[in-house]
Amino acid sequence: MSKLTALEVEKQQSPGRYADGNGLYLEVTKAGTKTWLFRYQLNGKRTQLGLGSYNKKTNSLAQARRAALDKKRLVAQGIHPKAHEERTHQELHEQRSTMTFEQCAEEWFANMQPQWSNKKHAQQNFNTLQTYVFPHFGKLPIEEVSQGNVRDVLDPIWYEKPETASRVRSRIERVCGYAIANGYRGHPNPAVWRGHLDQIYPPTEKIKAKNRQRVGQSGHHKAMPYAEVPAFYTKLTKMNGSGPLALRLCILTALRSYPIRMARWEHLDLERKVWNIPGLLMKGGEDFRVALSEAAIQLLSEVPQVSDYLFVSGNQGRPLSEGAMLAVLKRSGTTNATVHGFRSSFRDYVGEETALSERIAEYALAHSVGSATERAYARGDMLEKRLLMMNIWANYVTSGAANAAAL
Repeated sequence: MSKLTALEVEKQQSPGRYADGNGLYLEVTKAGTKTWLFRYQLNGKRTQLGLGSYNKKTNSLAQARRAALDKKRLVAQGIHPKAHEERTHQELHEQRSTMTFEQCAEEWFANMQPQWSNKKHAQQNFNTLQTYVFPHFGKLPIEEVSQGNVRDVLDPIWYEKPETASRVRSRIERVCGYAIANGYRGHPNPAVWRGHLDQIYPPTEKIKAKNRQRVGQSGHHKAMPYAEVPAFYTKLTKMNGSGPLALRLCILTALRSYPIRMARWEHLDLERKVWNIPGLLMKGGEDFRVALSEAAIQLLSEVPQVSDYLFVSGNQGRPLSEGAMLAVLKRSGTTNATVHGFRSSFRDYVGEETALSERIAEYALAHSVGSATERAYARGDMLEKRLLMMNIWANYVTSGAANAAAL
């Protein structure tokens, strides 16, 4: 019996069943549909099993032959290919329902290791997932990871850390692509860029260009003179929404915008007047305690608790994007400041208007203080002294609002 050729399979239009050998047949219907069949006999009973529709690219003659040989080997072992296929599908379904994103990422990383020549770079790939992704949906089954989950990771960092955000998205896409290829989840890939996330986020190159424009030629962020901060703060108290509240807290605490936007209620200890920020949210990567002034505590009492996050965007419970506070600055007509610049306003005020130690101010800004040796021997973080400092700063900042209320 002569075997089929790829050209014969492609050209064949006459209805019938055409043998190729090893139990493989091409079946052509009257409508012209072409299907692969595998016929076998086991325990005296003849059975046939469908191997899918013919497709020149995805289910060609060569691919059908390999599938038929696999089935023939099972028959030789006394195993029914159909029962084996059903059992395999069941096992795959069980595996898909239990494998988490984190487990899939670990498997992907292990499989990719031989392909990476730079081991340090390879580890950075996985560290990025550990830092930014696992805390959000690492324990979620891989087949349940949605574009909404991916946005929960990217929204907070797309504008703040565009380079990092781009890498995070790419690595989520690769893990999910690996899961799809191995049958752990179905299409679509929730982190794919073209035609999906590019409809939501601007390219990171544009963000980086705008960030460079916001930073002055000296390399420093524009900072509002501290003498103007009380009047500006008063203006913020008359504005509605999460953005103005977040910016007010940013000013009162002299923090960077990222930990403000990522703040969660569970991090706050209002009785002790402390905000415990995990290192994940800090530029230096270390846990940090914020001394909360009375004004900051009062502000927090005004924030509606509608999500795990203090400040949310819309009604979906997602944290604010960096654009939210920038929009507040723009809406207020402010052109001489950036959100980050209020840290400099605070630093200038402490240095020029108080007798407080510069060292304490540096602690409040979460800057490294002293040499590496000095930091190694330092046991405290000057929380009580910082609380005094933050109350002095807050009283100054809110003086404009207090005066306005008294009029």
